[in-house]
Order: sequence, then C-alpha cells, then structure tokens
Amino acid sequence: MTLPMRLAQSSAHAELPHTGLPDSGLPEADDVVAHTLLNCLLREVSGPEHQTAVADGRLLLRLPRAGVLLRVALRRTSLLGAHRFTGPVAEQHADEWKELDWYRLAEYVHAELSLRTGVRNEEFLDQIASSHQGVTAALSLPRDSGESVPAPDYLVSEQSLLFGHRFHPTPKARTGDPASWAAYAPEAGATFPLRHLAVREHLIAEERSEPGAADPLDRLRPVPAGYRLLPAHPWQYGLLHDHPALRAALASGDILDLGTGDAPATPTASVRTLYDGDTFLKFSLNIRITNCLRKNAAYELSGAVALTRLLDPVLTDLAARFPDSAMLREPAYRSLALPGADGRPDIGLLEGFGVIVRDGLDAHLRPGVTPLLAAAVADEYPTGSAHISRLLDGAGPQAGLDWWTAYLRLLLPPVLAAYFDHGVVLEPHLQNVLIGVDGDGFPVQVLFRDLEGTKLVPEHHAATLAALPEDVAAPMTYDAERGWDRVIYCLLVNHVAELLAALADLHPQTETALWERVRTVLREYADDHGCPPRLSALLAGVPLPAKANLLTRWERKADREAGYVRLPSPLAEDVLSGASIHGTDRTESWSAR
Repeated sequence: MTLPMRLAQSSAHAELPHTGLPDSGLPEADDVVAHTLLNCLLREVSGPEHQTAVADGRLLLRLPRAGVLLRVALRRTSLLGAHRFTGPVAEQHADEWKELDWYRLAEYVHAELSLRTGVRNEEFLDQIASSHQGVTAALSLPRDSGESVPAPDYLVSEQSLLFGHRFHPTPKARTGDPASWAAYAPEAGATFPLRHLAVREHLIAEERSEPGAADPLDRLRPVPAGYRLLPAHPWQYGLLHDHPALRAALASGDILDLGTGDAPATPTASVRTLYDGDTFLKFSLNIRITNCLRKNAAYELSGAVALTRLLDPVLTDLAARFPDSAMLREPAYRSLALPGADGRPDIGLLEGFGVIVRDGLDAHLRPGVTPLLAAAVADEYPTGSAHISRLLDGAGPQAGLDWWTAYLRLLLPPVLAAYFDHGVVLEPHLQNVLIGVDGDGFPVQVLFRDLEGTKLVPEHHAATLAALPEDVAAPMTYDAERGWDRVIYCLLVNHVAELLAALADLHPQTETALWERVRTVLREYADDHGCPPRLSALLAGVPLPAKANLLTRWERKADREAGYVRLPSPLAEDVLSGASIHGTDRTESWSAR
C-alpha cells in the first residue's frame, strides 16, 4: 500500500478544521508520555530523515531501522512542525492499525536509537518510566482548575506545570524516594520551612558582588556570636545528614542544628529554587531531574557572583534602553567549607550546601504588575490561571494578535541587544522568563532570570575572562556561533514558538499572522541596528536551531554539550506568503508498508 502524504513539517490547516485546544480535560499520563516521545522523534530522528508525513488528519512517523510505522491523530498542525496530538498512538500490523502503550513505544525508541548510534543506553527506559510516574503523580493531585481563581497568581504559575518540557523525552524523570517528592514538588503545591544551620565563621565559604549582598541570608534568623547562618533545603539536608565530616562538625559544635525556620519557602518550577516572598534562594539538590543532578557546582557558585559583578554595566545599559525588562541578579553565595582529608574544603559538602542568593521581585517589578512564569502562560494544556487562554478570557483573534505584538516588543529587543552589542548570551527559555501583566492580563514587563545559562562571547570579554580562574571562566563562555544557536533556540524555538502555539490553539487560522508579527518585530530591530549578518540570515529564513534533547539524553551528555538539529524556518517572507523559493512543493509519497 502506497499513500500520498504531505510532509509533517509543512502546513496542513485545511485538513484539520477543528480547534487546536483539547475538547475536554487533561490527557492521561500514558498519552502525555507517548506524545512527548513522538515530539522528540519528529524533531530529532524521523523528521530530519524525511520519515514523517501528515495524511487524513494524522501524523505518520516511521522508525526506519526498527521497521516500525506509527500514527497518531492531530488536533492541529504547525508551520514549525511542532504539531498537537490527541489520543493514543497506533502501529501498523499488516493492513491494520493497533494501539500500542507508552512503554512499548519507548522500547521502539530504544531500539531505533540503539541501531542508529551503535550504542545502548540501559538507563533510558527506566528514566522514561520515572517520567511517567511523575506525570501520573502530578495528575493524581487535587488541583484547582483555575476557573474559580479571580486573577492570575505568580506562585500558582510556578507550580502549575504538570507535564514539563514537551520536547524532552523524560521531562518528569527524577531520582530519590518517590514518597519524598510530594513534600517538595512544585506541582504538589508544596510549601515548607528551611533547615537552619549556624556555622562557625571560619568554616563558611562565601563570595559577594558587593557589601550586603548576603544580608538576605543573615536576616533569616539570629545566630550565636562567631557563627553565620547557613540555610539548607530540608530534602538536601536529609540526603547529606550522614556525611561523616558533617556529623563530626555537629558533634563538636562547629555546626549547630537550629531546626527549621518559621517562614515558609515555596519551590518554583525548577524545584530547587525557593521563594520566601522576598528573595529567591537557589539550593543544591542531589536529585537528578530530567538530565542533570541539580547541584550547584563550585564553579557555578563563583560564576554566579562573578557574572553579577561583570554584567553590571551591561545590565545597566540594557535597563536604560529597554526599561520594561530586567535581569534578576545573583549577587552572593554561601556554603560550608569543612576540611576534607587533604585539608581543603570537602567538595561534596561545599557543593551540596551551596546556596545562591537571587534578587527578589520587588526591586524590579512595577506597581500593579503580576509576574507569571512564561512556561505556564505557554503550556499546551490550560493547567492554571496564568495560561494564555485565561489571560485572554475568550477575546477574539485581533486581541490575541495585539497581546502577542506587545509581548514580542518586550521580549526580543533586549535579548538581541545583549548578544549583538555586548556579546552576552542570555538563555530566555520558558522557565527563565517571567511575563509581567497588568490588571487586564496584558503584557507590560518582562523579567529574565538564572545566570547559570548566561554566557559571554570571548571576543567581547577577553580581558575580563583572563582575570578569572580558568575553572570559573571556561564554563561561562560560548563562541559566537554556539552562542547564537543558544540564543535563537531559547528565544525563538523554545519560547516564542511555544507561546505562539498556545495562541494558535485558540484561533488556528491566526498562526501565519502570529509568525508575521515575529518577523515584523525582528525586522524593526534589524532596521534600527544595521541588520547584523546573523539577523539578516534569520530573516531570510535559514533553518532554526533546536536543541536535541532526546539525542543528548541518549548519549548521556551534559546540557552544555548538547547538539542541535535544524528546523525549517517559518520566518522567511516567501514562506509566510505561501510561496516557495525551492521550486517544488512539500508533498511526497512513500511506502507505508
């Protein structure tokens, strides 16, 4: 049987007249995990190898090495190929289609990647099972639908993400005792007090970008003379409590366990960064979440403070030019410097108890503005009051386009200026940006956060980097090309495209107009700033870089070493106008057997 099919990265709106929003409720965990795996295959494996197609309102996707043909129904297609799926996945058996469960699909992915790469990853299936367990747990928790909430709420937005990154194969994978998660997970609505330790001053490791930068830690609780307060994430304290050097210091009185504090702290979407209503504290957590063990490495502790100090003139300039945007700085860290066997600070304790102080919201947020996590606004499913469908509250297509244009003019210019004018690579993915909305839900401000992903282009900062220790300087740099890939992936593919998709779900006929607005704002910036070559290429429609999360996880690489795949861009003027510069359309036929 041979089927004529339209390639999956092309537009096929006419085939799917219904809305991109789900008809009712949230999907089951089985479908969430299966759809996420399909997203990854479509973007990184089958799509680049031209083994995908759209036909009769379904995506067909082949794993050519494993010899498997899959299909799933579509709610909506996407110009970027980031389609919306619905219902179970099926595989072809002879001339019929049979549903397959999420785990069998995971086994097929495992087989295809093993054959493709020549290596095996024995962790992979367990990590997918862990992610399924995390989604199942999130869906089982009692939750306010958001319909009774009179206004969007910041902390609710941080804690509304049930499914995680939809282009990551294991977005809810996590190590650690499953019974412990509910007490500390943002999706469980967790709030808890910090553990307070009093540490003799000579056993404290600390750096500050300026005097008083660590005051938010000292204000948490008074301690005896000769000691400094060191707050600890209670989960991390439990994980490290049996460390011999820590137990000895507790027994000798070098460390005093003061118990828990009185003020509650709330985990944000990253799990390990907590907010106490005044300051953000980024703790180490010896738990693997998605790819990484979430601890603050020694170079990251020093790097956060160094970047805060070095970026001060850059951020001051950007704030003056783009007063509706700001970066939350990280001006101090504090940790435990108990000597190990070699007399130097024990690295496991130094990193394990490291806490980074991040600016709170009050210093940057305008009166009357509510910050909302961009990932919650852009979520595929409306799981909280911050979702774009709730902000627009039934408004028509033009209101959506107006909202979108205003937001793009807040978001894009400062990120581009940071790169082109200052050689600074911001990482504005959906979890690193807060959207400030007014009382009508309209975007009026944008806040960037998390200096861990902020990098310097060496050509702009050679002298500055040379003055830093090599182990601190090296991880805070990207060369110009890799830095540009990171900026465009985080800004356009991870952030803009996903929020655009959520808007297009409300009014599918507006997707092209939404991308036209992106092009317009990019063109405005280019016209005002001499149109640098990289930006000129972007506007010409060169392929967009997308981080290869599936292949990175399969190869067990660090996030910094992640590769990119290239996506056909919807930004070229001829694409948006429906023309083609390639001389052929995007329709192919291939055997479905």
